[in-house]
Amino acid sequence: VPAAALAVPRPGDEGRTVTVGVVQGNVPGRGMNPLGDEPAVVLGNHVRMLHEMARAVRQGTVRKPDLVVLPENSTDIDPYRSEFARRQIDAAVKDIGVPVLVGAVVGVGENNRATRSLVWDPVTGPGAYYDKQKLVPFGEYTPFKDVVLALFERASLVGKQSVPGTRDGDLRLGPVTVGAINCYEVAFDEVVGGTARTGASPLVVQTNNATYALTNLPAQQLAMSQLRAVEHNRAVITSAITGISAYVTPQGKIAWRTGELVPASGVLTVPVRTAQTIATRVGTLPQWLLILVGAGALAASRLQRKRIPAPIQGPAKEQVGEA
Repeated sequence: VPAAALAVPRPGDEGRTVTVGVVQGNVPGRGMNPLGDEPAVVLGNHVRMLHEMARAVRQGTVRKPDLVVLPENSTDIDPYRSEFARRQIDAAVKDIGVPVLVGAVVGVGENNRATRSLVWDPVTGPGAYYDKQKLVPFGEYTPFKDVVLALFERASLVGKQSVPGTRDGDLRLGPVTVGAINCYEVAFDEVVGGTARTGASPLVVQTNNATYALTNLPAQQLAMSQLRAVEHNRAVITSAITGISAYVTPQGKIAWRTGELVPASGVLTVPVRTAQTIATRVGTLPQWLLILVGAGALAASRLQRKRIPAPIQGPAKEQVGEA
């Protein structure tokens, strides 16, 4: 089977590239309070680094990107409801002069929220967006809310309940349509595969691993990005609020990465590939077939056991003991 896998056709290079800026602004806190106590610190970190990237471009020390990606939660204030946040982001985006993918938690009505990947254009401002589909239980929403909140006071830390998005993350960003994937959604076949099937390239994973900094999780999530890159023959850009931010080639190699708990940025030229691999086209079908085969084999073995008659027991022999 491994040898046969070498015969599977793999789409080649398409001769297109895009230059992507990645910003990792870092946060002041750790653990359960990673964003710190003072509002707008996280927003300020990422806005400042966006201005620094723009200054470096003007000085000629880095290439001008075609687009920039900020992490999930790169603003800790809703830019739709805060004029201050809106002005700060807009000024930074105008400074860099290219579309920026902003990660924000935004209000939805009075009692709900959404984790959003928001396209911010230097001319027209906020526009198209993708809302996270796979939400973290007890982190972004509370399952069986009424019962859980009544039993566990700590569950109230979730705050407003997040609502899931309903569409794939293909977003036009400058010269390309990127595939926006939010945080641990990279672990879900249907989310990544659905986005890849739209033709979006490169895939962009915005994530906030601040609560899990210096644990196994950031490295594990990066390994998932490597798997997705090979699976869909796409470059994968990971922008993490505290790290690990990275660029994974379509061959699954880590071509650039940051450390953790440090501010960092990079400007990277990555390939644009839109052709679908066999894995992209068939999706989860092989997994379901294997599950059905396994379940069928178990059922057949139980039926077979029922059909085999039990062995006939002969009369027990008397045991004669010595007097």
